[in-house]
Amino acid sequence: MGVDVARALALLGMMATHILPPVVDGSLAWPQALAGGRSSALFALLAGVSMALVTGGSSPHAGVQRAGDAVGLTTRAMLIGLLGLFLGQLDTPVAVILTYYAVLFVLGLPFLGLGARPLLALSALWCVVVPVLSHAARAGLGPDGPTVPTAESAASLAPFLLDLTLTGYYPALPWLAYLLAGMALGRMDLARPATAAMVALAGATVAVGALLISRTLTAQPGVQDALLASSDGATSWDELRDTLARGLHGVTPTGSWWWLSVVAPHSGTPLDLAHTAGCAAAVLGACLLLARWRPRAWAVAFGAGAMTLTLYTAHVVLLIPGLWPGQSVANYLRHASLALATGAVVAALGRRGPLESVVRTASAAASRVATGSAGSPRPPAVRSRHDPDRDTHR
Repeated sequence: MGVDVARALALLGMMATHILPPVVDGSLAWPQALAGGRSSALFALLAGVSMALVTGGSSPHAGVQRAGDAVGLTTRAMLIGLLGLFLGQLDTPVAVILTYYAVLFVLGLPFLGLGARPLLALSALWCVVVPVLSHAARAGLGPDGPTVPTAESAASLAPFLLDLTLTGYYPALPWLAYLLAGMALGRMDLARPATAAMVALAGATVAVGALLISRTLTAQPGVQDALLASSDGATSWDELRDTLARGLHGVTPTGSWWWLSVVAPHSGTPLDLAHTAGCAAAVLGACLLLARWRPRAWAVAFGAGAMTLTLYTAHVVLLIPGLWPGQSVANYLRHASLALATGAVVAALGRRGPLESVVRTASAAASRVATGSAGSPRPPAVRSRHDPDRDTHR
């Protein structure tokens, strides 16, 4: 239940970054300052938690069962990726994450057999090493910015894959650090209050530590000069700082290695990955503790967290001109209220979201075929609250 509560909060944060004005009276609005970059990191980390839970939790599946898990997760990834390509075709201001998200699922498959400790160590290593390699690799590429993946862009396979993995809004290679961290948490006994408290405390410590290190480094005049000289047009440190606070587009400029020291929404630097992953873990730990008190009430109030694929899709569609587009508090309240009310009704009825049902059915069927149990009697259905396809964006 705590995972669903955290996922609902991420959904509301994502909606805020899409709909609420990012700047009010010349200053960064607090919803953008709070949710920008962090809600998407929370979704990615929760995807890893869900992947771990549906593949054995603290006792990872092995052999044929793990192979079936991999086929089922690949099927989920394909369906979610196709949905992302469809949503990318729509006339909305959203940088749709679903196709990137699908690639994350596939990249996470080789690590399904690992336990909590190796996954946590690998996540930390990934967080440091891959952004450095990305910075070096992107330095030799052209200046083209990220694009929203669509069926049309998929026709040019090489640029399409490069965007999804390295240069896009949510590049899957550095973002795998979130997924691995979430898988590590999902391999722990999250039902224990002591574990949840440890996750919250450790996450908060990492988040604060990464932010302090970044601010210490970027306060140095030499670092500020290097960043300004390689920025895209900023003329003063105050101007560049405001730009960083509003966020980047998935990657940083490559003109100086000091870009790896910044913490900014969607920058993908080592310190930003550590900060946002820490924030995500802190939120998850807190939600796990809170949801132990009257869980049925939490299940209904935050039922939106159990059907985020459906609600995210509806949110993007409603932003089409002529429906519910525009940046305003009133529009945010419409989107958020619809999501919470729909989630509450579906949870009270004990149902799944429609898209969650389709993806779950298809992936379960593919898994049974892969394990040779397609014709075997099916065991009694047990409703799992940890479907990876619930996780979406931003």
